[in-house]
Amino acid sequence: MNDTLTLTDSIDIPAWDVALAGLARETFLAKGNGLKLLDFKKLATDYNIRLDDIMITMFQLAIHGEWRYLDKTGNSQPITQNTLDGLYVNRRLTELDLQDFDGAWQPVKV
Repeated sequence: MNDTLTLTDSIDIPAWDVALAGLARETFLAKGNGLKLLDFKKLATDYNIRLDDIMITMFQLAIHGEWRYLDKTGNSQPITQNTLDGLYVNRRLTELDLQDFDGAWQPVKV
């Protein structure tokens, strides 16, 4: 059996950071409910990761139907590429950019 990739082989590459997605999932499972911006800030501090990188991963997961965002009243809100593009104006997401996302993020499938 030949395990060598050729130029014609296709490899699916996720649109998000797999390690950060795994960290978010672990944190969700440990917490037992949706993750809030404060949870992501703590992860960023604890693991020395940019909050921007974590949140871009969360947006990509939501865009691709892996996670969902619930507003502070518990209603699911659609996240699209346009949502992210509208926030991602200054090359990095800041806390100010994210202030309206004061609800919770959770995986679609637990």
